[in-house]
Parts: sequence; C-alpha cells; structure tokens
Amino acid sequence: MSNKVTPRGAYPHTKRVGDFIFVSGTSSRRADNTIAGVDIIDEMGTKHLNIKEQTREVIKNIEKNLRKVGASLTDIVDVTSFLVNMNDFAGYNEAYAEFFNAETGPTRTTVAVHQLPHPDLVVEIKVVAYKILPKVKD
Repeated sequence: MSNKVTPRGAYPHTKRVGDFIFVSGTSSRRADNTIAGVDIIDEMGTKHLNIKEQTREVIKNIEKNLRKVGASLTDIVDVTSFLVNMNDFAGYNEAYAEFFNAETGPTRTTVAVHQLPHPDLVVEIKVVAYKILPKVKD
C-alpha cells in the first residue's frame, strides 16, 4: 500500500506558479483512507470528531506536500481554513498555534462551511506559499 494520499478528484495537491506554491484544500485523511481525529467512544459506534487532532494532521499533511516541492511551513504566506462548526474554533486555533504564531506566521481567513467531502471531516485548510526558486545555470 502506498503511503501517499491521493486527491479525491482531478486536481493536484500542489501547483507551482513562478515562486508561488498553491496547496489544494487538505484534510486529515490518511493514505489508507482513515481519518485522523475520529475517535469511536462507545460500543454503538458513536464518534467524537477531534478538531485539535484533525487540525494538527491537516497541517502535517500540508507540510508533507510542501516538502515534495522544496518548501516548508515557514514559506506559507496565506491560509484559508474551512470549519464545519465554528464552535470548534477555539480547539482549531489552539492546534494551529502549535505551528504558527501571530508575529511571523501567515495571514489567515477562517470560514464556516455546511459540510466537507466526508462526514467525519471537521476542518480543511488550503494555503499559498512563496519560495524563491534557485537560479538555474545556462
């Protein structure tokens, strides 16, 4: 089995345009199609959807995608986050702050959405990074 998460549609995870890198909306889905941050809490299959764990995993997935094109989280200049429930904002914000800070981090917009592509997803994040390409010698 591959350890690579494949997009669920006809789009790439990343697209480089000059020195800008656009990262498609990313979730906490793993390569085996399980979703991080989904805890079964009883024998009836009741789920707890953990916003902090999902946010951490989303950012780690973004980091993996950026690494593949020679960039890192520090190259991110803009973040757009989609939350299914704004009541999760505090937990999302807490996990987000483990990776970014107000002084040096990217700009950010967070919006509420009705739903995401899977009912167990509570957050999706897309980013724009800026990384100057090394000069190629002729």
